[in-house]
This record gives sequence, C-alpha cells and structure tokens, in this order.
Amino acid sequence: MYQLTKKYPKRRAFITGAASGLGRELCKELAADKWIIGICDISEKGLNETAEMITDAGGKSYPYLMDVADKTAYQIVAENFLEKTGGIDLLVNNAGVGDGSPFEDYGLENWEWITSINQMGVIYGCHYFIPTMKRQSSGHIINISSIAAIATAPNMSPYNTTKAAVKALSETLYSELKESGINVSVAMPFFFRTNVMQHARGQHADSKEMGKYMVHGAKHGAEAMAKRLLKKAGAEKFHILFPAQAIFLFHLKRLFPLTLLKFNAFMSTKKDTMKALAKKRYHKQMKK
Repeated sequence: MYQLTKKYPKRRAFITGAASGLGRELCKELAADKWIIGICDISEKGLNETAEMITDAGGKSYPYLMDVADKTAYQIVAENFLEKTGGIDLLVNNAGVGDGSPFEDYGLENWEWITSINQMGVIYGCHYFIPTMKRQSSGHIINISSIAAIATAPNMSPYNTTKAAVKALSETLYSELKESGINVSVAMPFFFRTNVMQHARGQHADSKEMGKYMVHGAKHGAEAMAKRLLKKAGAEKFHILFPAQAIFLFHLKRLFPLTLLKFNAFMSTKKDTMKALAKKRYHKQMKK
C-alpha cells in the first residue's frame, strides 16, 4: 500500500493523460489500493481501456473524454468530478506532448499548441482543483515536468520551455500552499519509454528521429516511473528525479550550470554522433 493511500483514506484522484503511458500506469497502481480515479484524455479508446483496467485492479473510475487545453471543458469536468466524489486528494497533471525542432523551424502556431497542453493544461488543473483542496486543508498535487526543464538540450526549445514553466509553477505553489496543508511535487524524469512523441508536430526529420530513438530506446518504462513517482510523493518529496541520468543532470545544473550550457552548445555541433549513439541504444532496447 502506498503512503499516499494511508494519508488520504477517501482515495480520490484526478489524472490527466490517462489513456496510455505514465497516466495509465499511475491509474493501475492506485487502483490496486482501491482509489476512485477521474481519468481524462483525448483518446476515447485508450480511456475506455484504462477505465476497464482500473475496475479489474479493484478501483473505480470516472472517465472524461477531454482536451486539457480546453479550459471550458476542463471546468465542467472538474465540477462534475468534485460533485461525484465530494472532494479531491490527489491531482496528477500528467497530460503532455513531446516535440522538438530547431527554433527557427518551429512555427508560432505550433508554439501555441504545445503551450496550450504542456503549460496551460497544468495551470487549468491547478486552478480548478486547488480551491477545493484549500477548503479541505489537504491534498497533493503532482505536476509532470521533465529534466528538460533544466537540461535545456538544443533543438528542444518548445518542450524545454513549457516544462520549465511547469517547474516554476510547481515551486511557486509549493511555497504558497504549504500552510494550507497541501503538498506539491514536481516530477523531472529523463527519457523513459512512453508515447509522449505520438502527436509531435515538428517537421524537422532529424529532431523527430532523435526523439524516437531517445524515448523508445530508454532503459526504463512507464511502470517503473509510476512506482517511483507515487513512492516519492508519499514521502512528500518535492523534486522527483528518475532514472539516474535525471539525478546526474539535476546536480550538474545546480553545481556547474555553465559547464552544462557549454556542453550542450558543443554537442549541438555533433548531431550525427549523438544520433548514432541514440540509434544504437534504441536497437539494443528493441532486441529485448
């Protein structure tokens, strides 16, 4: 049993991006502890599959077909969930998209699209659920950022920027909400196997290919990330870093920020080398 379950006996959670990947794995873990989970996604098929998995694992679900970028729809869904459950104990702002491209190749319409999901979707979730948590004087918010928020690798400016915004928001909320009895955690993972790139809009072939190699060639999957996330959140950790590469980059940025910046600038001139290494790791993972 997770510590979060012991702390919040009413077991009410709302998880965005729940139709696959990390969102689905979080649902499966909480369902085993018999949580009531509001799940939302833009994939009706995936949403229904997750709802069935929650039931099979011992939990209860309220599925909502919703785009987190739609603030009006989000408000209606949040109100419906709160009416059905009487409150909320855990909010996981997980929905997000991965994308990459050299800055000058990424159109403004794409910037607006990725910002509406990765940044505004998190803001909407916090906006609609925090008042209820304050009235309860309890609750936990987990915002899914990325180590990209501080590592800021080249050709990833849309993703880096939106995930840095999530990190900054989480730090601010941690300070503001602590006295209200509300805990905040921000997850900053390195690449793990998920489908975060499935809706990528960047048209730069090298960036798309590199993204595929890095994500699908990762050693760890979403299940391992979900277990780590819930365990650390239960211990009220603010920064949740996983796997080892994320921990390394976090401390490198903290202790030697200019070194990391110069390394990124150098590696941007070694695209072929980086792609070859990522491709090798990808094919190794595919053989397992």
